[in-house]
Amino acid sequence: MAPQRENVNLLFKLYCLAVMTLVAATYTIALRYTRTSDKELYFSTTAVCITEVIKLLLSVGILAKETGSLGRFKASLRENVLGSPKELMKLSVPSLVYAVQNNMAFLALSNLDAAVYQVTYQLKIPCTALCTVLMLNRTLSRLQWISVFMLCGGVVLVQWRPAQATGVVVEQNPLLGFGAIAVAVLCSGFAVLASVGGLYTSVVVKYTDNIMKGFSAAAAIVLSTIASVMLFGLQITLTFALGTLLVCVSIYLYGLPRQDTTSIQQGEPTSKERVSGV
Repeated sequence: MAPQRENVNLLFKLYCLAVMTLVAATYTIALRYTRTSDKELYFSTTAVCITEVIKLLLSVGILAKETGSLGRFKASLRENVLGSPKELMKLSVPSLVYAVQNNMAFLALSNLDAAVYQVTYQLKIPCTALCTVLMLNRTLSRLQWISVFMLCGGVVLVQWRPAQATGVVVEQNPLLGFGAIAVAVLCSGFAVLASVGGLYTSVVVKYTDNIMKGFSAAAAIVLSTIASVMLFGLQITLTFALGTLLVCVSIYLYGLPRQDTTSIQQGEPTSKERVSGV
């Protein structure tokens, strides 16, 4: 049974949606801008390390605020961290996967435009779906399978004739960028099974639904495309536009709620049986 979501007003949900969309689009654009600068590049591993340190400090600060006192804060750390070595080892697996995934994102955005990256990275949806089917024995609805194949087709169109960014002067290797995205997608599909990941993502998962998250992903693609046109001189091609549209539609379709057939499976009479009086 899926966990119940907390009842929150529409304004807060819209706030979560807006922030999630802006974070996804801004992160991609900012990373792409810094990786295509004509100045000396920074080490991606350093940026990933600093990001994780900041997340650690924020997490410790949130825990300290929730516990309310230094004594309870120490007790919580002792119980949940130092006193649970097995759980800590389990969490180290998705942490390592996320480290690889984040480094691959830097490599991909060094060789692909932000809009192309944003669209192609949505392959994490079918990758995660495949992992849940094979590893967790979950089932997908017919509509979800259709949306998965539609998304893959959209990504193929985007990569068929990639849009060119005339405002970028650094040397790029699109094949290397796509390979980096492929590794990041595989890491994302595996890591989602083990950990939700990200401080703000946990809030979004708690207070929003799949449709809102899908709409946010599509909106982030649109914002990234607009920003790429304005900042990097991205030239939109017909195949890119069609592929992006397919990806956005498939994200929405994949997030639609599945029809609840539990009551029918438990013996509730069907409409035909009710009519016949059986």
